[in-house]
Amino acid sequence: MATPIPAPAQVNDATALDAADPLAEFVSRFVASSDVVSYLDGNSLGRPLRATEERFASFIRAQWGGRLIRSWDEEWMELPLVVGDRIGASTLGAAAGQTVVADSTTVMLYKLIRAAVDARPGRSEIVIDDDNFPTDRFVIEGIAAERGLTVRWIRPDKSAGVTVEQVRDAVSDSTAVLVLSHVAYRSGFLADVKEITAVAHESGALVLWDLSHSVGVIPTALDEWRVDLAVGCTYKYLNGGPGAPAFGYVAHRLQSELTQPIWGWMGAGDVFAMSDGYRPADGMRRFISGTPPVVGMLAMQDMLDLIDEAGIDAIRAKSLALTDYALHLVDRWLAPLGVAVATPLEHTSRGSHVTITHPAFKAVTAELWKINVIPDFRNPDGIRIGLSPLSTSFEELNRGVTAIRNALVSREK
Repeated sequence: MATPIPAPAQVNDATALDAADPLAEFVSRFVASSDVVSYLDGNSLGRPLRATEERFASFIRAQWGGRLIRSWDEEWMELPLVVGDRIGASTLGAAAGQTVVADSTTVMLYKLIRAAVDARPGRSEIVIDDDNFPTDRFVIEGIAAERGLTVRWIRPDKSAGVTVEQVRDAVSDSTAVLVLSHVAYRSGFLADVKEITAVAHESGALVLWDLSHSVGVIPTALDEWRVDLAVGCTYKYLNGGPGAPAFGYVAHRLQSELTQPIWGWMGAGDVFAMSDGYRPADGMRRFISGTPPVVGMLAMQDMLDLIDEAGIDAIRAKSLALTDYALHLVDRWLAPLGVAVATPLEHTSRGSHVTITHPAFKAVTAELWKINVIPDFRNPDGIRIGLSPLSTSFEELNRGVTAIRNALVSREK
């Protein structure tokens, strides 16, 4: 059993925390820029792994350069399903045959939400919260306009997130689909997926969860929780690289019921039949539209290897230890300077980033980037301290919060 990381209340020294961290050695597996003082934006773009350099080189030499177009028959055609199953097994609690990698997060959201709406004819509403990520809200507003539906807005506390009680009040027999984020992109609030899904099902609605800020850092059990649909990006905690394709999850029980709206040849039952009419494939292949983004699926495979090696429960334990330490430093160093915390304090309600607020943070973030300290700013006044457990040390976090403190102090002089 790994040695537990001491709580910040007992040990304030980042060096001691790193020495006690059972996952500390994983930090060296990532490519680290010698110029960056502190990278606190792993919840937006994860660092590349050193192993990925060789994977790309081998891909160019052996597959693209060596096997050429034969690689489609030998591996690439099945890659969206193979990598999807790996994501399902390693991070989602999903049995094989329910997860596929394809398209961007936006396109995957559109395809699955449209399919869900069409699978509930006669229902007139889509339910979502008004603090969800802009893409999720925009996609839903577009689908509602396209299908003549009404968007019912849940209005959560923006320093927390959507509660079971709010969902119970919002869904009804008019609800076609409920769309929520597992971890709120702004506050880091961790929603109760199991209970919220059960409440929505009582009304006969389908539920889609956006897992973009939880996949790879939060133990998830989609099958056990009876989740219907899920979408998530792969360039945050799955370290797939900029523009890496999203994944989609559709529960076995719904796959034959749903018809996704973007009919492409790669989702057909017989891809090379070149037939006159579209007939969807069985299983998750029907949710593919165009040519699979093979290059975009390379890097994330190395991160899935690391997640399997470290274990998702151990990753979650370090995530909580890092966020605990961040909150400890904020309370000790930043709160006296007028900084407030906009992230839940309870472990059961917190993802892997901490959001802090201050009226000067927009300008402060620009100053920090100039000195190679890289947090994430979110309007109107929030800095997100994004903590990717396998690539972030306590010392790096300490350096970052120290820089935020110094920037605020200098402004007061």
